Amino acid sequence: MRRFICFLLFLLSFPSASLSVRRTLLQNGTVSRCPLNFDALRRLAPSSRRAPNLDTRSQCQYIRQGLRLVLSEYLRQTNSFLPPPDSAESCWDAYASLVDDYVSDFDIRRRCGFETQWIARGCMNLTTRADFEARVPRSALNDVVAACNQSLLNNSPCATCTTALSNIQASYLPGPSIGNVSDCTAYPFIYVAAFGNHFGPTDQGTAKCLFNLDFTNSNSSSHRKKIVIIVAVVVCTVVVLILGFLGFWFLRRKKARLLRQKVNNTKNNTNVSSGLDSLSASTTLIRFTFDEIKAATKNFSRDNIIGKGGYGNVYKGVLPDGSEVALKRFKNCSASGDASFTHEVEVIASVRHVNLVALRGYCTATTPFEGHQRIIVCDLMKNGSVHDHLFGLMETKMSWPIRQKIALGTAKGLAYLHYGAQPMIIHRDIKASNILLDEKFEPKVADFGLAKFTPEGMTHLSTRVAGTMGYVAPEYALYGQLTERSDVYSFGVVLLELLSGKKALIAVNDGQPTLVTDWAWSLVRKGRAIDVVESDMPDLGPLEVVEKYVLVAVLCSHPQLYARPTMDQVVKMLDTDDVPVPLIPERPISLIANMDDIERSVSSSGSGHLSTPTGYQRYSLEKDHVELKNEDDENNGGR
Repeated sequence: MRRFICFLLFLLSFPSASLSVRRTLLQNGTVSRCPLNFDALRRLAPSSRRAPNLDTRSQCQYIRQGLRLVLSEYLRQTNSFLPPPDSAESCWDAYASLVDDYVSDFDIRRRCGFETQWIARGCMNLTTRADFEARVPRSALNDVVAACNQSLLNNSPCATCTTALSNIQASYLPGPSIGNVSDCTAYPFIYVAAFGNHFGPTDQGTAKCLFNLDFTNSNSSSHRKKIVIIVAVVVCTVVVLILGFLGFWFLRRKKARLLRQKVNNTKNNTNVSSGLDSLSASTTLIRFTFDEIKAATKNFSRDNIIGKGGYGNVYKGVLPDGSEVALKRFKNCSASGDASFTHEVEVIASVRHVNLVALRGYCTATTPFEGHQRIIVCDLMKNGSVHDHLFGLMETKMSWPIRQKIALGTAKGLAYLHYGAQPMIIHRDIKASNILLDEKFEPKVADFGLAKFTPEGMTHLSTRVAGTMGYVAPEYALYGQLTERSDVYSFGVVLLELLSGKKALIAVNDGQPTLVTDWAWSLVRKGRAIDVVESDMPDLGPLEVVEKYVLVAVLCSHPQLYARPTMDQVVKMLDTDDVPVPLIPERPISLIANMDDIERSVSSSGSGHLSTPTGYQRYSLEKDHVELKNEDDENNGGR
């Protein structure tokens, strides 16, 4: 069941007392009148709709998206992205007045954390259509218009359009995404809805695709489903009674058994469907049938397996339109498995960035022979993973320009998760096998099965340990203290792997593994940073640039949390020549000395998940005879 814009309109109202005060200021001329036309939303969503219950995060997302639609209509009429700053107060009042017809007592700015001036603050000082078109090359705009100037009601044209828009933002609008309701992430969507699609922003297809707002009424569909279920139950009951009346006792027992199984299966499917209802209401995901999945994978042929992990296999598939996809099939699905599946779909669907793996859709089904089936469908990454190229069977080594591209793209993807997504997302399992590469070697961060949403205002989460040995930050492995700097540590390890060609855990002669972070630090403190770099790397770049990357990697993987930079700072250091690397503090703690502590911490946590760097395979610490088995890692997932 789809639920979109009606949710936002039922959740937006200021208390009447504060509204009356601001209306008085407006009448006295202290505040300028708002030029935005919020009636566009009123016409699209009738006030007769009932408001479903949603969490505050979802409510605020609908609020932001509804405002962006109104700003797009304003841009279309005035060639300006933003209202005048002195009208900000009255615009918030106008927005609140709109929803007085639906629900009251929802303070937009207080509940969602929006500040008054944000409604008139944009991206990178771009305020007009001319500013935007001067910033983005005409050729890029023409490509976007070619992709988006059509009805966007269907999933295929919508996916083509949004992919082109994400590339525009990533390439030409790198400004910050913190605080603004019309930030750089939203600007291409606002512009194209106004000028790149002839239907305009108030068209149902445009609103659904570009702003994740669905105005269609799904009540009749829900009613029909209820009728079908009632009729099915009545028919089955009649059949059972007839069989009992005729005395076929054996057949009656069999029928009752099948009926109970059907009811249980329906309950299991309902659990997953209820968890995905909110996603269907805010995304354009395709819900594939199980028959479509079987056809795409040639009935899950072994020849189509391209990866294995703790959750199951990853298959290569071909959709009817000829596009190649990767399908992650969850195994042994149960109540807990359904929760993991729903969580991963929720995380991937909630983000959209050129350096994050894109979700096409999902499949939930229950069959008599295959049982519970839970599958996610992503774009196929034809160049595999970073792990494949560094430690797999690839014949040629990656050149410096490719490694540099992978490092910067991965950093941008993580920076978006930490500071562009609302709320912040901590990945928890950044490693070489979870960095996938498309045909142009553009990196895509994948496998969000362990990701965590961070509630607003919280500095860290205390949670069970999960991740991969060698990549897990010390404070998280030892104490369960999780912050976004935990991802920074893991990124530093991956960057060292990219630069050195060595694994996160380096085997030595005495059987005790050495962390690549300790090995790199020992060289850096001796003034031999360039020795960290793989000796025979093709097309090695300028030594000062390469050395800078080594220093950034060592800084990111510092054992003390306070010493690590943020991912935003990492992007600036890697992408800008004149941004220096700060002085790297001494490392007072020997991580190797604490390996036993880390292992004991994981063992004592009971339900903790600490996998091996190679994913689903075993890794043995011969000295202490400790074996760690992966429980939830996806090796090469999403390829």
